[in-house]
Formats: sequence, structure tokens, C-alpha cells
Amino acid sequence: MSSHRHRRGGGGHAEEGHSSDERWLLTYSDMITLLMALFIIMWAISMVNKTKFDELRVSLREAFTHEKVLNGQTSVFNNNGASENTPIAIVPRDPASTVARQIDKIQSEQEQRNLQHLQQQLQQYAIAHGLSGELRTAIDERGLVIRLLTDKLLFPSGSAVLETKAVPLLDKVAQAIDGTTLTNPVRVEGNTDDVPIHTGVFQSNWELSTARATAVLEVLHSGGVADTRLSVAGYADTRPVDANTTPAGRQANRRVDIVVLRQASAPTNSTNSGGNVP
Repeated sequence: MSSHRHRRGGGGHAEEGHSSDERWLLTYSDMITLLMALFIIMWAISMVNKTKFDELRVSLREAFTHEKVLNGQTSVFNNNGASENTPIAIVPRDPASTVARQIDKIQSEQEQRNLQHLQQQLQQYAIAHGLSGELRTAIDERGLVIRLLTDKLLFPSGSAVLETKAVPLLDKVAQAIDGTTLTNPVRVEGNTDDVPIHTGVFQSNWELSTARATAVLEVLHSGGVADTRLSVAGYADTRPVDANTTPAGRQANRRVDIVVLRQASAPTNSTNSGGNVP
């Protein structure tokens, strides 16, 4: 009997040991269950409801193109204790202003292309006639600046009477301006160096610079540029482009600028030809 009890006891220990060896199955089954749940969640996330997604996209677009404001306040974050039932006013952005900005941008880009085309025509003419040193162009925030140095090209020293050889050049400038689709205003600006002048005709550089600009304007007008587009300004020595301490600097300051003014406000990087034109 003792032997029988021994066998049962031994058998009992064997069964208990077998049970502890299989406990890893519980952990394994738990892990498999968690992995299955993870895969189900991932699958559910990957299955996007297109209709719901489109509704979300529309809602987000409306949220970013409209401004939701509570009655009597200017910010969506400052509700001053308003309850959830407080009515919300949806204030849409003005579509007309957006359209106007787009139109302005298109017009500005087209104007820039027209100015560049006109600049290229004048550059080619200056190169073909050996005038690259006397005729210089640039496009800046004002528009297209056509710079003409007065010495040996436009006027004798101290005079506002145009040189004969300057007329064909100014006629070409007038034809180029009038031949484009541009209807921009054109301002003729006279400039001198800082050497004072006092003659029987001109009492100051103000008078000289204005008279020279007017003489150029008259040729442009006779060349086809409408008088409604033209204006004149004389700046004397107040707008130098170089130092008046050297002969070369004073020569650069004695000039007439023909400025095709922008109608659209679109600053651009300056495009120069034949030297810097500020």
C-alpha cells in the first residue's frame, strides 16, 4: 500500500510539473490576441470612408476660409464666458477682394513683361547706333528708366536747345513708347550737376533742368506720345547719381531721365543696361 501511495504521489508530482510547463501557452495566447487586435485596429484605420473624408475636407476648408466670431466680439478665442448655446455668426471673407488681388497680380506681371520688351527694343537700338554709353535703361520700383546723358548728345553746355543729332534718338524713344500696348504715364526728369549757373537765360540749375526736360518732352509729344501721358520735372542737382567731385561724376549727373511709370505697384529687382541707374 505504501508502494501504491508512492506511485500516486509520484504521479501527482508529474501532473503538476506538466501543468507548470504549459503555462507559457497562456502568455502566448494573450500575445496572439493582442496582435490580432492591433491588426484589426490598423486595418480599420486604413479603411477610410471617402464620403466622411470629403465632408472633413470641406469642413476644414470652410474653417480656414471663414472667420467664426461670437456676437459682439472680435476673436474666436475670447468668448467672455459665453455659453455653448451662444449664437455664432460666420463672417465670410470678401471674395471680391481676393479676385481683385488676383487681377492686380496678373496686370502687374503683364506690365512687367511690356516694360521689359520696351527696354529690349531701346537696348538694341543703342547698341546698333553706338549709344550704349549715352543711353542706359533700368527697370526698378518706379518703372522703366531711360537715362540720356546730356553732354555731346542732347544739349550744349549751359543750353536747353536740343542738338540736331538728338532728335532721331528721341523720335525712336517716342515711337517705341507709343508702339507698345503700354498706356502708362511718362515723366521726363531734368537733372544737372552742382556747378551753379547764372546767365541771361537761366538764373539757376532749377530753370535749366526744367527747360531741358521740357525740350525732350516736346519731341516725345511730336513723336506720338499722348500729351495726357506726359509730365515734366526739373530736379537741378538734388538727385545726383554720382559724386560731383570729379569731372566724370558731374558728367553722369547731367542727364535727362524718361521714366515710364508703373500703373501697378509691383516692386522688382532692378534690370540695368549700360551702367547702374538708381
